[in-house]
Formats: sequence, structure tokens, C-alpha cells
Amino acid sequence: MLRISRHSPTHSRRTPPRTLAAAAALLSLAFTCAALPHSGAAAAEPRTADGAQSTAPRTPQVPAGVTAGVAVFDRQTGTFTEQLNASASFRSASVVKLLLALDFLWNRSPADIPDADRARLDAMLRSSQDSAANHYWSTYGGPAIADRMITRLGLVDTAPPPAGYEGYWGYTAISARDTVKIYRHILELAPADVRDFIMQRLRQSTRCASDSFDQHFGVAAAFNRPWAVKQGWSAFSAKGTCGPGSSTSARTQAGSAAPATGAAGVDLSRPALHTTGTVGTGDRSIVAVLTLHPDGTSYGRAYTDLGRLTRSLHVPGGTAPTGTWYGTWGSDVAVRNDPALGDNLLTRLPAGVDVLVGCQKKGQAVSVPPYTNDWWAYLPQYGGYVTNIYISHPDNQLPDVPLCTEQH
Repeated sequence: MLRISRHSPTHSRRTPPRTLAAAAALLSLAFTCAALPHSGAAAAEPRTADGAQSTAPRTPQVPAGVTAGVAVFDRQTGTFTEQLNASASFRSASVVKLLLALDFLWNRSPADIPDADRARLDAMLRSSQDSAANHYWSTYGGPAIADRMITRLGLVDTAPPPAGYEGYWGYTAISARDTVKIYRHILELAPADVRDFIMQRLRQSTRCASDSFDQHFGVAAAFNRPWAVKQGWSAFSAKGTCGPGSSTSARTQAGSAAPATGAAGVDLSRPALHTTGTVGTGDRSIVAVLTLHPDGTSYGRAYTDLGRLTRSLHVPGGTAPTGTWYGTWGSDVAVRNDPALGDNLLTRLPAGVDVLVGCQKKGQAVSVPPYTNDWWAYLPQYGGYVTNIYISHPDNQLPDVPLCTEQH
């Protein structure tokens, strides 16, 4: 086995070589150097002996530079276990699609809706399809939808888009505590067939959204199933990397420049990333984490920061997945079905994102001069492997990750 050390005896960090992009292209890895990799794994998450998250109270860990609104509601006890800026209004991005679906189904049974609407709602709720949201927003009154749902659900921090941007459903303002109210309505007050229709689709959330952005961040990554999620993202300049192709950048729908702020000072320009949904058997906990990030923040950086914040929360009924969180470096890093190069691509990671490593094994040696490594990390949440070259650790073999003993 050819093995070239990826670190000197006195330096634990490594600098990507100038030839990295050319070598990656040759290997069909199609990545570009993004930043210096970080050495070491992310801090271990507090867990009980059976793998469940610790129930000890703790303060939400908000990464530097991130503005967050957080609410976690335990439906079993009827109490909030986390609240941080819970009444602060954020632009909703795609979280407003919950209100679009509820409004359409308000006086309708899912059994009676046309097939075209069933298909649109399925794509909007599972894969966050924007064209479906455009249809409902433009057909059923735009801002009037927000007004109706504010009255129907008793929302207190929600507001339609600001004047001049009435066509922008993603500019609807929403708070973490109002998001909890929306989920409580779906679960506890909506007709059973409406509840089941919406929640079934949120449980079937696709990893790749319709715009090719990886949407299994936050709740979907921090907890084992059962969970159900509706995510939101806006104003990221990079293209989606999820699946076999890429897409347009995650800008606000309709593509024109956003004003800096909307009604009541709601920020409409900084990158937004939101994770909302339910966690645990019987949808025990409702989780809403709404975040804004500094201008220029990459999707992978925001994805990672939101993930770390979500994993710090006390979420009754939530069980942390088994594995160790590590950072990655580079962009368009390939996740493959087998620990080898070839025609086995599953998806590509957002640049610099944290990943959960379940185990590792030797496979095909990968060379990115001056680095060579034949160890591969198995990512259980993706069902595939990445070469350890792109794991942010100075050793070829990760010291605290077990060997893969099963055929994945």
C-alpha cells in the first residue's frame, strides 16, 4: 500500500496543495479547494448510556455570528424545554409552505383533491418544490393566505411580505413560537385526514430538495427517526450539489434583489437556514430553529452551524444517531456507494459540512498529490462512503472510529 503522511511530525494541520483541483478532476471527484481543513472531530454530543440525548438542561449553543430563534415544545408534558428569542420574527423561506398547504386544505378533504394538487402538495412538502408554492401563492391570494392563517391559528409574530414584495412568499415573517403553534394545530386540531396527509409527507422528506440542495440538516441529521421536517433556506450563492446534478443558487424566489429589511425590521437579505419539525414517537417534541448567518456564509458552513446548534438542544424523545461528527474540507466531495472510485456516485456534500462517521474500512487507494489514502469513512446518514482524505483529521485512519464489520 502506498501511503504518504498527510501531516508532519510537528504540524497537525495540512494545507491543500496547489495541484488539488487538477488532481481531483483527474479522479472524477470534481471538487475545488474551499479552506484549510480543521483537525480533530467535533465535540461529542451528550448522551445517555442507551444513546439517547442527555436530558440535563443546557443552554442552546449558538455559533458565533449566528442569529437564532429557538423553541422546543414537549407535547407529553405540555411545556417548552427550550426557548431562545422565540418571539423574534425571521423571514420564513420555505417554512411558509406549511401555511400554504393548510390554507388549501382548510375546507377540503385530501381524499377529494384533484390529482394535480396531490402531486403539487407532495412535491412541495417532501422536496420543497418552489413552483408548487408559486402556484398556491398566486392562485389563492398571496398575502391574503398569510392573513387568513394568522387569524385561524392565532399567530402573533407572523406577517405577510412587505409592501412591494407581495409576490414573495418566502418573505412572510414567522417566529419559532409561531412555528410551534402551526405544528400543534396540524397535530392536535386539524382534521385527522389533513393531519395524516401533511405529516406523512414531512416524514418522507427527500434528502435532495427540488433545487438540488441537501435538506437533511438540523433535525433530520441530529436525531434518529421517527422525525418529520419542513426546512427552509434562502440567499446562498452556491449551487445545490445533492444528487447527480446541480441547480440554481438558493436565492429568494423570482430572483430580484431583496430589500435589507421588511416589516418590523425582519431581515430579508442575510443567508437564512431553518429546521422545523417533530421528533420522537408520537411526534412527542416540536422543534423550531430559525437562523440567519453573516453575509457570504457558505451553505455548508450554515448547515454545520445549524446542526451543532440543533444537537445542543434538549429534545424529549429524541435519540442521537451512533457515530462521531467530523468536519470535511473541499467542495463537491463525492459520497459513493462503495469505497472506490467509479460509476457509483450517490451525492456530493455541501462544501465544508460536518458529517457523522459510523465506521471506516480500507478500499481503493485515492491519490491527490502529495496525499494518498486507502481508508474510507462510512456515512450512515447518506448510506455511502467518502475517502478519508477529505475528513478533517491529520491521520489517514481515524483513531476513534471503529472498523466496518457489516456489508453496507
